[in-house]
Amino acid sequence: KVQDGPLTSKLQKIREGDTILVGRKATGTLITDNLIPGKRLMLLSTGTGLAPFASLIKDPEVYDRYDQILLVHGCRQVSELGYGEELVAKLRDDELFGPLLSEKLSYYPTVTREPFRNRGRITDLITSNQLFTDLHQGPLDIETDRIMMCGSPAMLEELKQLFETRGFKEGSGNTPGHFVIEKAFVER
Repeated sequence: KVQDGPLTSKLQKIREGDTILVGRKATGTLITDNLIPGKRLMLLSTGTGLAPFASLIKDPEVYDRYDQILLVHGCRQVSELGYGEELVAKLRDDELFGPLLSEKLSYYPTVTREPFRNRGRITDLITSNQLFTDLHQGPLDIETDRIMMCGSPAMLEELKQLFETRGFKEGSGNTPGHFVIEKAFVER
């Protein structure tokens, strides 16, 4: 929710029975056209920042473009991971997506404030290579990794700095790059 945001203001007025038009082509920041080609797509989210990735991991084109998709969801407590776990479980059971997911999608939930099998902030897990070790994958690689991020403003800023210090460039609709950031949650 963006205070006085143009979309939020309209969405709050929707009532049952209203007509909503949905276009065929995705727009916004978190679309694969805003990234240069790569092999591994990392979807990094905290809290409700997972929401935009729910549609991306259901898009067959994403599986055509990337060999590996890492869906990383960081929360404070285990109870906040429920939506992500349910989303991935349903897709794994899906007749169409089940086979694709088993080969390409890795889900990595992590928490920061209580014991859990994966523990720590996303930034720290990437910096230490723990994320990649836990998933039995190679470390961060500018040649093959492409990144989409959505979540808390602090996480987005830290990750942006981390990637830029390693030579990654932010992409946009005008110029594709190594990573893109969903700015709807960024405080202004």
